[in-house]
Amino acid sequence: MEMPLMEHLEELRGRVLKSLLAVVIGAALCLVVVKPLVRLLEAPAKGIHFLQLAPGEFLFVSLKVAGYAGLTLALPYVLFQLLAFVLPGLTVRERRLIAPAVAGSAVLFLVGLIFAWWALVPAALNFLVSYGADVVEPLWSIERYLDFVLLLMLATGLAFQLPVLQLLLGVLGLVRWRSMLGAWRWVVLGSALAGAVLTPSTDPITMLLLASAITGLFIIGVGLVAFTEKLKPETP
Repeated sequence: MEMPLMEHLEELRGRVLKSLLAVVIGAALCLVVVKPLVRLLEAPAKGIHFLQLAPGEFLFVSLKVAGYAGLTLALPYVLFQLLAFVLPGLTVRERRLIAPAVAGSAVLFLVGLIFAWWALVPAALNFLVSYGADVVEPLWSIERYLDFVLLLMLATGLAFQLPVLQLLLGVLGLVRWRSMLGAWRWVVLGSALAGAVLTPSTDPITMLLLASAITGLFIIGVGLVAFTEKLKPETP
């Protein structure tokens, strides 16, 4: 059923407000347990002593961590609101494509966060700490450290969306898997540039790990596109 423009805008406004409310509720819930969350984020920095360099620094850090965690916690509901708004205007084929793509995007985002916390952050910290261990004693600002960790995790989660983008382009017939694979040299170069841009530190270890992960995700995306092309019925 077609709807007037104003009704569409009103529906969009309502879904945006519901999504924002979900993020606020998620952030409030995470604020209650923010200290365990901060300790979890501090875990990769073994043996490092953190300092509060200004009055109220940890308070603002707590709000920031709760905000990021609340957004991650509310992500499934936000995606549900997005789907509820978009799907009625799509064809049956597009609905079958968009819904799994959005679900896969959420899963890959969470996998990217875990990968950054488990692999990228420890590798970066190990390099940065050991580089000047014989010259300076590492005493870090808790705010600067968490900014580093949260930015790296967010950038990695966004980089992990590459296979979903490839799958959408392939299913829509815009790019074939052979064309994707033929551009592997540009992908390796782009992965290296993305590793340099997305990582907040300048150490080569983190850049190399993120670039390798992006390249691996690209290969997975090529495989998914090739698989979907085989499932398509051949045109006479």
